[in-house]
Amino acid sequence: MNNILIRPTIASDWPALKATRLAALLDAPTAFGACHASAAGFSDADWQQRAVSTPQRTFFLAFDGEQAIGLAAQVVAGNGECHLIAMWVHPEYRGLAVAQGLVDAVKQCAVNNGRARLVLDVAPENARAAAFYRKQGFVFLPEWEPLESHPHIQVQKMEWREPA
Repeated sequence: MNNILIRPTIASDWPALKATRLAALLDAPTAFGACHASAAGFSDADWQQRAVSTPQRTFFLAFDGEQAIGLAAQVVAGNGECHLIAMWVHPEYRGLAVAQGLVDAVKQCAVNNGRARLVLDVAPENARAAAFYRKQGFVFLPEWEPLESHPHIQVQKMEWREPA
């Protein structure tokens, strides 16, 4: 773990962001609101734009040397809610604190941007993810909605609040 680096993406990271996001969508197609086919259709210019961090959207990549091995993002929705999205760690790196580092980076980014609350959606069948998020201080809310990419799957909202 000592050579794992987690940082916000910059424009030149777009190939790593694209490769990692597409790998995530292939690995866990029902865990995300987007689908592989739509993401694979983005142009290089789209990926370059996504890699540029703004207060409204910041992607974080975890690197082992030059290799991107994990991804998470902070996105502010139209209603002002700050969301943790696109969370994924390469299977070989699961259980090694990479995911915790990514969540910590997203939390810090949200707080730095004046957001004391972070929300995410998780499918209850994804018990490992739900348990992980609970360990990170997220709690389930009584809010459900269909997963955008797979409407037959209902996801439940979880929230984290910055400790007062």
